[in-house]
Amino acid sequence: MKFFLISDNIDTRMGMRIAGIEGVVVHTAEDVSKALDDAVNDSEIAVVLITEICSKLCHDKIYDIKLNLRRPLIVEIPDRHGSKGITESLSRYVEESIGIKL
Repeated sequence: MKFFLISDNIDTRMGMRIAGIEGVVVHTAEDVSKALDDAVNDSEIAVVLITEICSKLCHDKIYDIKLNLRRPLIVEIPDRHGSKGITESLSRYVEESIGIKL
């Protein structure tokens, strides 16, 4: 099983590549959506790392994958500028998933 990165900047991609994680750099919602489709259809990819900016471009699609598919696990990571509201993102996900507001 492999990790795969979907990033909006080359710096994150290069850092992950040094760690042995391949990925793509995308800038539009269509490109993010295509990269997600490719990752879902690749049976070797178990975990998709996606930067916050890319995640915001396809929030609904990512949410659908997380709720309806067992694989891949999608993990939102901060970009080189740090995390921007990960607490709100996690709280919203828990609330929408199981109906409990944190």
